[in-house]
Amino acid sequence: MTFSILARDEESGAIGCAAATGNLAVGAWVLRASAKAGAVATQGFSVSPLWGDDALIHLGKGASARDTVERLTAADSGRDRRQLSVLDCSGGVAAWTGSANTDHKGQIEGRGYVIAGNWLASEAVLGEMEAAFQSSAEKRADFGRRLLDTLAAGVAAGSDSRGTLSAAIKIVHPQRAPLDLRVDYDQDPLERLNTIYDLATTEPYASWINVVPTLEDPHRC
Repeated sequence: MTFSILARDEESGAIGCAAATGNLAVGAWVLRASAKAGAVATQGFSVSPLWGDDALIHLGKGASARDTVERLTAADSGRDRRQLSVLDCSGGVAAWTGSANTDHKGQIEGRGYVIAGNWLASEAVLGEMEAAFQSSAEKRADFGRRLLDTLAAGVAAGSDSRGTLSAAIKIVHPQRAPLDLRVDYDQDPLERLNTIYDLATTEPYASWINVVPTLEDPHRC
């Protein structure tokens, strides 16, 4: 019921994730991210938020994306109805797509990114998302905007077969305050999310963010 992207920005080292769905509250259900560990997307016919929480624990202890996916899926008898994408802080990626998820479904693993989806309107959705993400890299676009444009490409290619009702983006970095934006139910959630992103990355909000404590500067003010 969801499509998502996890990615590491090679220039800044930021970890980002974004997702959209034809259901409610995709950010809360699907996305997890930590500047200390990496990013996770948990989705599927029977989504398991526990996978997201446990994946960050494993990554935080030094496990790779591949090891994390293998460990979580092997221990869960419901894995065939779930989908999991994992990105570690080094840019390593791995994904699982259970066979009992609703078509169209699949995943694409690339250098520093992983794109996955299920219940998609067409097989083209994931490929168009990857093309948009790669194209934006060549244009040296803003990292958050790249993630949002990747979601937009998925919507344009057919989106979730039920439409698009919620969208979210999350970006973490040890030297920056986290960005966590969500539209939980809207007839055009991606447009709303882009508007909120613009507000969050320009003045006056941007100046306030620059004094919020970070992992590497926990006492700044």
